[in-house]
Amino acid sequence: MKIFGIAGYKNSGKTGLTERLVAEFTARGLRVSTVKHTHHRVDLDKPGKDSHRHREAGAQEVLIVSENRWALLHELREDPEPPLETLLPKLSPVNLVLVEGYKSGPHPRIEAHRAETGKPFLADQDPTILAIASDTPSACPEGWVVFHLDDTGEIADFIAATLGL
Repeated sequence: MKIFGIAGYKNSGKTGLTERLVAEFTARGLRVSTVKHTHHRVDLDKPGKDSHRHREAGAQEVLIVSENRWALLHELREDPEPPLETLLPKLSPVNLVLVEGYKSGPHPRIEAHRAETGKPFLADQDPTILAIASDTPSACPEGWVVFHLDDTGEIADFIAATLGL
């Protein structure tokens, strides 16, 4: 599986870019999965549901299965958050895994940047960032491969060329 990341600060356009890239690569005939990293507490289950009751009772993992999808909920309890390289083998084989977030790790990334956030560019401090996708390309630091944030096709071409897809 080929891995490519989308990095950036909150409200920089990461999720929108990831969503458009999934649609673009899928339209090109590739099988794509995503990994979304967040710093927020996330609970995909609802209190009162059977699966939630199983977890509350102490189950380490709960596998929820229906005719439409399945999901595996794994409780970390007191264990530390696992690194990305530990989680990737849990995915089914695909052509491309797009990773939103996970600012650490050796996989190549593109930085999503919106001027309105007022945040500095990550690219100057992160050697895994290969390009910048910005809503104001003219404001990007010199010496970088730069795309307009909404130029999904060009960004997808860059990622495909970089990964040899």
